[in-house]
Amino acid sequence: MTTLTPCNAGKTTLTEKLLLYGGAIHEAGEVRARRGAKNATSDWMAIEKERGISISSTAMSFNYRGITLNLLDTPGHADFSEDTYRTLSAADNALMLIDGGKGLEPQTRKLFEVCRLNGLPIFTFINKFDRPALAPLDLLDEIEKEFGLATYACNWPVGAGDRFKGVYHRLTKTLYLFQKVASGAKEAAVTQLQLDDPRVPQLLDADLHEALLEDIALLDELGGELDMQAVWEQRLTPVFFGSAANNFGVQVLLDTFLDCAAKPRAMPLASTEGASVAPTDPHFSGFVFKLQANIDPRHRDKVAFLRVVSGEFRRGMKVFHPRTGRTLALTRPQKMFGQERETTDVAYAGDVIGLNNPGAFAVGDTVCTGPSRQFPQIPSFSPELFATLRNPNTGKYKQFNKGVAELLGEGAVQALYTNDGFGGGGAPILAAVGQLQFEVVQERLRTEYGVETVLDPLPFTVARWVRGGWPAIQKAGRIFNSQVVKDGWGRPVLLFKNQWNVDTLLSEQPEIGELSPIGMPPTAAELAQAAAQR
Repeated sequence: MTTLTPCNAGKTTLTEKLLLYGGAIHEAGEVRARRGAKNATSDWMAIEKERGISISSTAMSFNYRGITLNLLDTPGHADFSEDTYRTLSAADNALMLIDGGKGLEPQTRKLFEVCRLNGLPIFTFINKFDRPALAPLDLLDEIEKEFGLATYACNWPVGAGDRFKGVYHRLTKTLYLFQKVASGAKEAAVTQLQLDDPRVPQLLDADLHEALLEDIALLDELGGELDMQAVWEQRLTPVFFGSAANNFGVQVLLDTFLDCAAKPRAMPLASTEGASVAPTDPHFSGFVFKLQANIDPRHRDKVAFLRVVSGEFRRGMKVFHPRTGRTLALTRPQKMFGQERETTDVAYAGDVIGLNNPGAFAVGDTVCTGPSRQFPQIPSFSPELFATLRNPNTGKYKQFNKGVAELLGEGAVQALYTNDGFGGGGAPILAAVGQLQFEVVQERLRTEYGVETVLDPLPFTVARWVRGGWPAIQKAGRIFNSQVVKDGWGRPVLLFKNQWNVDTLLSEQPEIGELSPIGMPPTAAELAQAAAQR
């Protein structure tokens, strides 16, 4: 399951509470921890703790009710949407958070479309009902009108704001009345009652009790049922109301999700249209959806996050790496839990494991046993912001080069180079979707490598990869209104100030050939070709 939400809708808080109620942690951390308080498990980087936002996807695997749940926490900020997109490719279900006081936001709409493209069933949690909130029926109506998606309210809020008392679970016909817990670090005390229990009128104010009865009668009159086939086919979303901060409705959400979630899905193959690999396929296969450096800063480690698609993974097994044609031994697999890790001996379809990555893997890589197969590559977003990154302190030359190589290797931002760039002594050009990505790279270079850096913005807004390589550049001759650079694999990239310059080049110099807004990791043959052309 992956959690999706715009900034400040409570995603990290809900993630902590799911871990708390799932028994994975004994005390929930806080997004901005007070003195002596525990930090959020999913936000382990120093910059995440300082700023109170998620900047990188995190995997947390734990067992609950005899089921292994792989929880993928994604950044909510639009500047990190590329990381979110990659992580969604590894998920089987999506949990979409909505701020009950704001309703649908622009980033919510973008994330929903990505879920739809990936074919993920969507569960919806409308959060922050302990604050002033929109009417529940209006929120359901907004989801249905905006997304063309039917809704089914699995639970219903009892009050809102400072009068939010609990939720009524329609599937079990149980009323959950909660008591707040200081800081929400522990599970909330709860009283469970049937709606016709004579104690209910004594525990609820008369107007709240009357409104609840009317709302439930209206929902029942409107009809509809929780059709799980419709959920799995993205025609219906189960909706839950609650307050992650106060632990109201979290247990109901977790239990119902486990009862209704789609099981590990088949993954399409890149080579054959309509072909896919089922989770029950006896041959092991998986793909890399994320790279991360310095999870343990003391050891400067590099980890590749792998989603197991089929078969059984065993520690030490040898696998084929189709992109490079090499055979690799996976000797140090790890079960991930935020910053914490432990060695794992076995994994199955749907699991997420961490692999030691000495530079062998790129995002989107497939590994497999048995017949050679390859899953579709995960494209990079087309960058829109560009800046050179300089090291003003020559005494930090080695630290700067090492930090840049490792951070850019994990895809924190994309890196481009002039012909004398980086390896030749020139400054790398950072290419990003949003400004905050630049700030994160600078902050991580400072805190993880001890290097202060300077960013010099560049006037470009469009990057295009030249599919024909350097021969196409030579054939086109002199190219105006563009700067020719190369990516990390030595392939030519053109930088433009605007789309008009791109269109002009294609019109006036068609010999340049196809230009692509994204760059895929190259195959071994393409690497050799690029090296020969330079």
